[in-house]
Amino acid sequence: MRVDEFSYDLPPERIAQRPLPDRDASRLLLLDRKSGAWKDRQFAELPEILLGDELLVFNNCRVLPARLFGRRAGVHSQSPSRKTAREHLTGIVEVFLTRQVAETVWEALVRPGRKMHVGERIIFGGGELEGEILSRGELGLRTVRFQSGNEHTVLWNIEKLGHVPLPPYINRPDEEADKERYQTIFAQNPGAVAAPTAGLHFTAEVLAKLRARGCDTCEVTLDVGLGTFQPVHSETLEEHRIHSETYNISQEVTERIGTAKREKRPILAVGTTVVRTLEDAAARAEIDDPAARLCAGRGEARLFILPGYRFRIVDMLLTNFHLPKSTLLALVSAFAGKDHILAAYRHAVESEYRFYSYGDCMLIR
Repeated sequence: MRVDEFSYDLPPERIAQRPLPDRDASRLLLLDRKSGAWKDRQFAELPEILLGDELLVFNNCRVLPARLFGRRAGVHSQSPSRKTAREHLTGIVEVFLTRQVAETVWEALVRPGRKMHVGERIIFGGGELEGEILSRGELGLRTVRFQSGNEHTVLWNIEKLGHVPLPPYINRPDEEADKERYQTIFAQNPGAVAAPTAGLHFTAEVLAKLRARGCDTCEVTLDVGLGTFQPVHSETLEEHRIHSETYNISQEVTERIGTAKREKRPILAVGTTVVRTLEDAAARAEIDDPAARLCAGRGEARLFILPGYRFRIVDMLLTNFHLPKSTLLALVSAFAGKDHILAAYRHAVESEYRFYSYGDCMLIR
């Protein structure tokens, strides 16, 4: 399946650079996945659009301020054969956390990477946090071990010193307001380096109206990784190496989803991260526990959803608009059909919808 089949033209001015003043003020493009028909609505109308028997599944991951800026501090054991030049020690280093591998150890992109060797240290802030390069990996990744220089934990210091990891298509530095707005209102479990953006539209008022309507809600956790922005460089999607992401589903949630499926109540995934979590857990269940619909517990989502995929759990999808030639555009095309999705995207461009993380959304049912 050629990557260029999943493309559309998007003027740069359609990419939202900042969130709207109110979370629920976004527009919503309602798409019928069978007919391809669409309607222009508002996100605040979601409780009225739904029938009231849906089970909404949210991703409650919390975005870490994953961009850290520090200064080089040499290696732990200096010797005549391995000294770091004094001029190098004054350089600013950016460490972009991508995945936690242990309590104080992270995979990270480090810039300037070529000058950062195994054993080198980086000091953040006034010494509250220190990192040491443990190893070098593929695609410029480094493994970094952190230690706290004060009475607080490593995670506490990362939260204090880090910057919000805004996506690369937002052409501005992060601002104080992003700490709140690039986070869903139900964010709980820190570990993500990108937001599950479909959830950014929800407010406490909208949730209350949904529950009053009769809708039920539950939560899973998937730590959204930097791979969500990874471009596809191959000519075909099948050649692309999909990124993996860690997720967790409680036993209670698997039981509630199983009950909803037996009662023929629609499962509405809030975001592609929830789709990937539920469908990966369902695929595991078919192998490990055929009597169950989903595998509970922790998992590593490696599922690559392409057109032709058979969805096991998800019946409806709320999602933001995705980049051309991306794995996420392929996922929504698998759910609603490539022609339907691309036609709806063309309409959204012509109708001046706002695109990507801080943009508007689609409800596909």
